[in-house]
Formats: sequence, structure tokens, C-alpha cells
Amino acid sequence: QNYLDNFWPDLKAARELFDSILQARREREIESQENNGKEYPEHLPLEVLEAGIKSGRYMQGALSVNKHRAQLEAFVRLQGFSSKETG
Repeated sequence: QNYLDNFWPDLKAARELFDSILQARREREIESQENNGKEYPEHLPLEVLEAGIKSGRYMQGALSVNKHRAQLEAFVRLQGFSSKETG
């Protein structure tokens, strides 16, 4: 903030970007505090997952991630379904 104030006081876009980053950081800190310092919330207990799979609320399968486009492409192959049923 001091850098922007001292060297680029008239650059509105940089100030907006800085404010946006600062706000996102504050929100992430609040989420971290709500999750007891953990970056991600904990997984559901195994008993809850198993009951959810049996009731049909959750589905179980194998996650396949494209190694060349890992951030963009993945799919889940459901257990108990043939490719004809899911296609």
C-alpha cells in the first residue's frame, strides 16, 4: 500500500487490484479461523459417507485426472455402473 501511495498515487486500477487482493486475504483468514486454522474443512466421517452411499445421497467411484490437463480435465467412473449406463 505504501508503494502505491508513494509512487503510483493516480493509478486507480492498481489501487483496485490491491484492495481486491487485501479483501480476498481477509476472507481467507476468516475462513481459516472458522476451520480452526485448517485451509480446507475436514472430510465427513466414514460412517456418514457409507450411510450416504447406501441411501443414494452420495456416489462412489474412481477419480481419473488427465495428467496433461490436470487443472482442467477429470472425471469419476462410478462403481456399479457400466459405461453404457453412464454414457
